[in-house]
Amino acid sequence: MAIAFKRKTSLTLDAAALEAARDLGVNVSAVAETAVRRAVADARRRKWLDENADAFAAQAEWHDHNGHPLADIITSPGQTSWTR
Repeated sequence: MAIAFKRKTSLTLDAAALEAARDLGVNVSAVAETAVRRAVADARRRKWLDENADAFAAQAEWHDHNGHPLADIITSPGQTSWTR
């Protein structure tokens, strides 16, 4: 298991929200860490999609022109998987 090294940081948060979180026992550090991890994952996904947009477009164009190579075995929801 990897050891997580933590670093102290400073955040500026809405005072009422922070007070409510403390009153309710919400671990603000854990919530912030989860939100930052999710934001990083979302940003990485958007970046990857953007960096690969040309390849996706080329693949879609190829499929439009040639059809999908596995079209005869691809299924949609509620359909059987193989045709005979």
